[in-house]
Amino acid sequence: MAEIGNKKLLSKQSGILNTKDACVVIVRTEWNAAIVDELENGCRKVLAENGISNIRVVSVPGAFEIPFAIKSYWDEHEKKERPQAFIALGCVLRGDTPHFEYICQAVTDGILQVNLSLSVPTIFGVLTVNTQEQALERIGGAHGHKGEEAAITALKMISMVNAYKDKIV
Repeated sequence: MAEIGNKKLLSKQSGILNTKDACVVIVRTEWNAAIVDELENGCRKVLAENGISNIRVVSVPGAFEIPFAIKSYWDEHEKKERPQAFIALGCVLRGDTPHFEYICQAVTDGILQVNLSLSVPTIFGVLTVNTQEQALERIGGAHGHKGEEAAITALKMISMVNAYKDKIV
């Protein structure tokens, strides 16, 4: 089990260097809205604290639709309007049927595919939990705030991509 104190992710001294004028698109689900709203709030807070004001939000019905929305957004926008990162936010709660496993696997595979096919990072901020209590532990409880962590990861990845571009030019 991941523990809050057992990671360097929250250290902003490393990896967040060059994110000036970045645009981030948050693709979020309508399902489990109370949890996802809090994930989004945490994301927005960290992005704003780091000078990111160009934040766009796309809402989709459920987690299964996230990869399509990301790919569709990318394809429908001109190069100058494209974001420097996508953040996928959702919450899939286990139920009584195998639906949970199918959705979790499909979303994971779909986000991996767009992450590898686009030239900007897609950050996985989808909670896959057994209970509502576990979800609450991940939006400011015992397991930190996964929305904030997703935003920090996006900032670090944007900076990494920008560093590559700076070296090439």
